[in-house]
Amino acid sequence: MAQPNHDLTATTAGTVLGTYLRAQATAFLRGLRLHEEGAANGSAEGSEAARSLRGAARRISCSLSTFRAVADSSWADSLRTELVWLSATLADEHAYAARLLRLMDALQRLSGSPEVPAPRGTAGSLTVGSARAGALLERQLTLARTRAHSATLHALGSSRFHAVADAVAVLASEVPLDPVAARGRVDDVLVPLAEVAHSRLSAAVHALPAPSPSHPYDADHDSAWNDVRRLLRVHRYAQEALGGDVARLTVAGEALTRHRDAAEAAAASATAARTPRIAPATAYALGVLHADQRHEVEASRAAFQHLWEPADSSHAGV
Repeated sequence: MAQPNHDLTATTAGTVLGTYLRAQATAFLRGLRLHEEGAANGSAEGSEAARSLRGAARRISCSLSTFRAVADSSWADSLRTELVWLSATLADEHAYAARLLRLMDALQRLSGSPEVPAPRGTAGSLTVGSARAGALLERQLTLARTRAHSATLHALGSSRFHAVADAVAVLASEVPLDPVAARGRVDDVLVPLAEVAHSRLSAAVHALPAPSPSHPYDADHDSAWNDVRRLLRVHRYAQEALGGDVARLTVAGEALTRHRDAAEAAAASATAARTPRIAPATAYALGVLHADQRHEVEASRAAFQHLWEPADSSHAGV
């Protein structure tokens, strides 16, 4: 686990946490302004601003969870709940768009691959069904994205969202802290709380199901891996607040994000394959696509374990 910067040892816990939270609140407000401008202009910058907005919201909510003992607890619990809601709402539209792009790219790649055999009993190849499979996925995911977009617009225009934005605006200048805990030294207050986040992550990683060669595409394990991804994010943000080196944690998190994206893409292809009365070639293409994405899931798991194990054994980085 990364250690805090030496120049923090003489600084109070309230000062360090307050500085981090104010910075993230400022980033949230900046992202909100850019998102509103991008939406009004129809600019692609709106998507990037939405990611920045979500990132700031996650950092604030995770920090309020990890370091809850240093903040005013009732205020922290309330704001954290609202930021989790907002981040999840904003993420849906982007997730559907990214999933469709991922699946279309995979279909195109697989259609030109000589390693993919034609379905038994047919004279065609994967290309026969890939176009129809792509059209089916596009219809389903575009509809889901449209609904998510409507939900986002509704959320951003709601009184609930405006209350969250007002609370973050106040946070940008004033952080409600527990008067006693905030006066403590960083090493005595914040570091032990960050260690708890690291311990939870470590326990979750060690509890992951062992890989099974006989069931390489076992989707039942996805939820456990998603829990690790969430706990890794909490740990990484705690290290950010302490000024630690998060480069290795960031790379590990990217592997788990690829895991989630591939798992959700595989689920989308499986859902499409259950559409009534689709042609056999279309179902075959969707089956190949599902297997391809589950292979990506397994590769992402291996990449994370490769990053985790050396660092975990030496108690550094991840």
